[in-house]
Amino acid sequence: MYGLARPLLFALEAERAHALGLRSLDAVRRLGLVPLLGGRAQPFPTRVLGLTFPNPVGLAAGLDKNGAHVDALFALGFGFVEIGTVTPRAQPGNPQPRMFRLPRHRALINRLGFNNEGVDALVANVGRAHRRTGPLGINIGKNKDTPNESADRDYLHCLERVYPLADYVTVNISSPNTAGLRELQEEQALRRLVGTLREAQERLGAKHGKRVPMLVKIAPDLSDDDVHAAARVLSDLQVDGVIATNTTVSRISVQDDPSSRETGGLSGEPLMNKSTAVLRMLRTRMPEAIPLVGVGGILSGADAVKKMAAGASLVQVYTGLIYRGPSLIGECVEAIRRRKEAPSRGNLPSL
Repeated sequence: MYGLARPLLFALEAERAHALGLRSLDAVRRLGLVPLLGGRAQPFPTRVLGLTFPNPVGLAAGLDKNGAHVDALFALGFGFVEIGTVTPRAQPGNPQPRMFRLPRHRALINRLGFNNEGVDALVANVGRAHRRTGPLGINIGKNKDTPNESADRDYLHCLERVYPLADYVTVNISSPNTAGLRELQEEQALRRLVGTLREAQERLGAKHGKRVPMLVKIAPDLSDDDVHAAARVLSDLQVDGVIATNTTVSRISVQDDPSSRETGGLSGEPLMNKSTAVLRMLRTRMPEAIPLVGVGGILSGADAVKKMAAGASLVQVYTGLIYRGPSLIGECVEAIRRRKEAPSRGNLPSL
């Protein structure tokens, strides 16, 4: 069914197709037709972050910024779904057009800019979602007009509002589409912001009687020294996990495409090697007790296995879902399952 729908969606402008696709998915779920979209993943329970995931393949943030389609997205078979990025106040994001397909490279460029309806709208939407079949992550950011020296107030506001509803929270300091945001990854700024949020996390845990894990999402464009510094800071502060990575500003592998001249973050197949290298570097620099989530460039089960081999405990997809459809979820789950089971059969594949 997705194979029939994709040409129609790709005939539309990318952001318009995005919105239509989500509305259509809601309708398909209400009609009970989700199985027609692709094979649903078989259960493969995975314990990470103190949470049980029905399977280790999740949806990355960005597809459902306002948490308005949670039930439908879980119906596709994801082991977990991450919504957002959400900011304290509603904001329109950057001017349109701001999303571009690069089909030859199975990639997207977006410069959406944290367009969302604000954290209160997201909280209301999540409160109406009743068919969550796995953990729900909520990705938080700062408003565009909030200066970096006041960023902690925006992140704290969002953390406090989403804490009661989230199974985990992701701190997004790595989007390339909000001016200056990535400066928050610099060592001292990172230590200051994440330290403040860790204190709030412990305080909120005592208040609500539950501890919600907090993860930090980093960029793929950091130098090796900056990755090592981030690993050191995040290890010292004992964050619960790290998501590697966000989109890239590099265009080296897509220079032949006319859309490569568009500003914004590049995702999809060209991001795979770059994001996996950062993931592998983090794994060598951080305690095993801090799990990593691998995201960026997964378009096949083999790609998901490469992320796991590089040190990921969970993986996420987004652009791959656009190009491959929901069947990608089950393919990734089965590939990871085969890798996990292979040692017991004595034939672990070389990766």
